[in-house]
Amino acid sequence: MTPTHRVTIAYGDGIGPEIMRAVLAVLEAAGAPLEYDVIEIGEQVYQRGITSGIPDEAWEVLRRNRVFLKAPITTPQGKGYKSLNVTIRKALGLFANIRPTKSLHPYVETPYPNIDLVIVRENEEDLYAAIEHRQTTEVVQALKLVTRPGSEGIIRYAFEYARAYGRRKVTCMTKDNILKMTDGLFHRIFDEVAAAYPEIEAEHRIIDIGAALVAARPETLDVIVTLNLYGDILSDIAAQVAGSVGLGGSANVGTHAAMFEAIHGSAPDIAGKDVANPSGLLNAAVMMLVHLGLADVAARIENAWLRTIEDGIHTADIYRPGKSRQKVGTQAFAEAVIARLGQEPQHLKPVHFRKPGISVAIHPVPRQPKQLVGVDVFLDWDAEGRNPEVLGRTLEALAGEAFRLHVITNRGVKVYPGGLPETFCTDHWRCRFVAAQENLTPLEILDLLRRLHEAGLDFIKTEHLYTFEGQPGYSLAQAE
Repeated sequence: MTPTHRVTIAYGDGIGPEIMRAVLAVLEAAGAPLEYDVIEIGEQVYQRGITSGIPDEAWEVLRRNRVFLKAPITTPQGKGYKSLNVTIRKALGLFANIRPTKSLHPYVETPYPNIDLVIVRENEEDLYAAIEHRQTTEVVQALKLVTRPGSEGIIRYAFEYARAYGRRKVTCMTKDNILKMTDGLFHRIFDEVAAAYPEIEAEHRIIDIGAALVAARPETLDVIVTLNLYGDILSDIAAQVAGSVGLGGSANVGTHAAMFEAIHGSAPDIAGKDVANPSGLLNAAVMMLVHLGLADVAARIENAWLRTIEDGIHTADIYRPGKSRQKVGTQAFAEAVIARLGQEPQHLKPVHFRKPGISVAIHPVPRQPKQLVGVDVFLDWDAEGRNPEVLGRTLEALAGEAFRLHVITNRGVKVYPGGLPETFCTDHWRCRFVAAQENLTPLEILDLLRRLHEAGLDFIKTEHLYTFEGQPGYSLAQAE
């Protein structure tokens, strides 16, 4: 006997309630062993003064059930309202964002008839940590954070997804030819994880050529796994070329919880008119069923949906005279899917999902011995002429016995010793001091900073330089 799964649902705003009712009717007719707890989120909650859009009592339900099917919501503009999705993702540790993109040619119009790819995007790290600082008059910085546990989790999820959905290939996309430490770590972990899935082809692409492939030759790709910023951009490119944003579902998945939703918004202009397409939320529900290990039910619904599309039963957003057979509303479309449960498409490729469900455990990383070997001191220095030779000679005199000045860079380019006079310099300087002897201590760094301060130099940031098991834990300067 199949156990019952308890799922949290939210009817949302705009078209949310009507497409949720349609999806629940399909789930019930397909025999999905689900029970539901309803929470209120979105516009009405925002209007009660709760800036997150979700009341305190809803968190207990979400944490208890661990699986959340969410209809679209409306976020009021301005007034400090927070993104509900961002709040839930961060609070529940939903590290993986999954966005399938599939063409339904010739039944749904698209310039790319063979696209069938999935983008698995890291959801919490990278530049989306949004740690930024203005450091000088001319320079601001953003910190790109990439962790081994975060990278391993998203990469392992991509391979588990490929296995569950019968996919053939996973492509990693990074910019590790430039970002050798952050993106380089992601690429190395990809190679490590891929070795545990020999039945799945693994490849790596530099992100610029990878994005070009998504835009121009998406049929050559299958599952893409990448970092947060790249994944955000690629998801929008893929949705644009597929031409079927209204049909897509998405998932945000973590170790302890998962949220499933349509890609589209709440469309308040057509709310209550029984014209909205429930396909996006229905496809999200199918992803939820696979996640729960209910592969047979998921395939039964997805194949019935494909058969409905194939039979020309279309809502207004995809209806085309001469191509579609019947224009239907929200509930009638759901009824058409229900009538085809147990059938498979005749021309589109049927789906077959694999058990069990998808789960990923993130393992702690063993501590590695590290040794302090120097410090990068960042200066706000705008002396007349901004001459690196002047700054270099000044710092060499201040280095003391514990350090030697190794290099000065400006915007990552070496300017001292031996820089080029044509190199443009801002007022932001990275000055690398390396230990002149072993057993460097933080107290000696503090003493160096004291000397710089007493000399009138404005240090704005420091980064300690460590080796880990003898390997440098820092990047070299260009031309160093």
